[in-house]
Amino acid sequence: MRIGFVGTGIITEAIVRGLLKAEFPVVEILVSPRSKPTATKLAALSPLVRIGEDNQDVVSGSDIVVLAVRPQIAEKVLRPLQFAPSTIVASLIAGVPIPTLLDWIGADVDISRAVPLPFVSDLNGVTAVYPGSDALTAIFAALGTVINCETIDEFDAFAVAGGLMGAYFGFSETCAQWLVSAGVPYGKARAYLAPFFHGLAGSAVRNPEKSFEDLRIGHTTVGGLNDQLFEQFRKDGGLQALTAALDAVGERLRQARREA
Repeated sequence: MRIGFVGTGIITEAIVRGLLKAEFPVVEILVSPRSKPTATKLAALSPLVRIGEDNQDVVSGSDIVVLAVRPQIAEKVLRPLQFAPSTIVASLIAGVPIPTLLDWIGADVDISRAVPLPFVSDLNGVTAVYPGSDALTAIFAALGTVINCETIDEFDAFAVAGGLMGAYFGFSETCAQWLVSAGVPYGKARAYLAPFFHGLAGSAVRNPEKSFEDLRIGHTTVGGLNDQLFEQFRKDGGLQALTAALDAVGERLRQARREA
């Protein structure tokens, strides 16, 4: 199997590093020369990684092609390329529907969309795929967890959930700054919060039979500090604000589909 990447950014680097760490059975990994520093860095990791002469070289030399370019330039990049109908394509291009991608590609390829997250590099990723694909399931299962979606609405919902990364770190930074205001040095605040949240996430992973609400209750003493903080957060509209943000991003994706 040969896997090629059109676009050499953060997610491409994370996937390539993960594939090498997982010792995934590939004959070759081809990367686009467009981002030369990243491509050079990846090629230095393993003899399995080769920098393509151009994007067409990547496409022509790959059984599976991962499209990892920005939506703003995707059409310009894809239209000149020639794809063999037997090519399996994974599009990581946010917000661009499959019919639009097929029009740009100009060939009846086997195409799915995917939303891998940066921690695939550590084999701790979770990747939503639509429609499900045996080949892509094998790849992303080597990098963590795969969620094969039944509908485009389900896939878009996971894409919205993937947008929580910024909110999570923003929430964490707000907590850190509150600790700083209480007299704690920032380094100590961060040293406390990072493993704190990591431990909570670990509890959820280790107990898949429990809902998040079950876990909240299990980590809360009625009338205690956890209980007070959550109830104050809920009372002041924190949960409503989060739901409104998720709704807004979901509408953005639905609008993109309507306009396609």
